[in-house]
Amino acid sequence: MVNPDILNRLAETLAARQGADPASSYTASLMHKGLDAILKKVGEEAVETVLAAKDGDKLHLVREVADLWFHTLVLLSHQGLGPNDVLAELARREGISGIDEKNARG
Repeated sequence: MVNPDILNRLAETLAARQGADPASSYTASLMHKGLDAILKKVGEEAVETVLAAKDGDKLHLVREVADLWFHTLVLLSHQGLGPNDVLAELARREGISGIDEKNARG
């Protein structure tokens, strides 16, 4: 079984890379480029995830979702957020009808 703390450990690593030398890591380089570059990468990974799902190759899909999750975590970190913020929102929504939750957002 995979350690459930992986998201928190990854978030800690991402936070540490925010101020790192862009030449030292891919993540530091992406964060140094700023929000638009991060958003572009999240969009690319989302499209690749959709295409992998349509292909029906489960391993390819898992790898693309991992890329999407990683880049989404980079985005959250760049915005001063982390996986616990998203998990708290999911916990808040638990047991609420998706229709009701969407209607409550207006």
